[in-house]
Amino acid sequence: MKPSARAGLSRQKVLTTALELTDRDGIEKLSMRRLGAELGVEAMTLYHYLPNKAALLDGLVELVVSAVRPDLDGAAAHWPKALRGFATALRAELLRHPGVIPLVATRPAQSPDALRVVEATAAALGRAGIPPLEALRIINSVSTFVIGHCLAEAATTPGHPEDTPAPDLSPYPVLTAALRAGLGTPADHQARFTLALDALLLGLAAAHPG
Repeated sequence: MKPSARAGLSRQKVLTTALELTDRDGIEKLSMRRLGAELGVEAMTLYHYLPNKAALLDGLVELVVSAVRPDLDGAAAHWPKALRGFATALRAELLRHPGVIPLVATRPAQSPDALRVVEATAAALGRAGIPPLEALRIINSVSTFVIGHCLAEAATTPGHPEDTPAPDLSPYPVLTAALRAGLGTPADHQARFTLALDALLLGLAAAHPG
């Protein structure tokens, strides 16, 4: 019996454990050696399931993106609502795994499971008469906005200092007032996300009135 079989490993288990490790310690600390130790095997055993570190990182993107479950029901004319469901679901999933956000921002989702999410969303736009190329451009625009917002919201990119001293805002009364009103709080992040998403969807709907 192979050591990997004795360990009860599979590609899914390796990726799931890598995601747990990333959630706990950050993406910058993820390595094949540490992942192997977490699973109780030598690092070389992992190469039975993933050929290299790049495949491991791509697999993390696959796990997170394929877990997005947007609400795509509704009439064709209501495609902005479907797009809102996609954006909201993507943001929620990214914020569940902030360490993976930089990967999602820089590595395209190419697995069948991840592509099914994009395909279903594009199909919802297609039912409203939006051609495939334009539908994918719209999805890309919304995805880029969501990923960028989540990067700023989570602020957990590699090398980001955990304890950054607060700047002196006394010379900046507007910023001081905003901070006192809740700037940077979860409610503020939600409000900013909603404001920007509303504006983006309004513009996209105006460009594609149907």
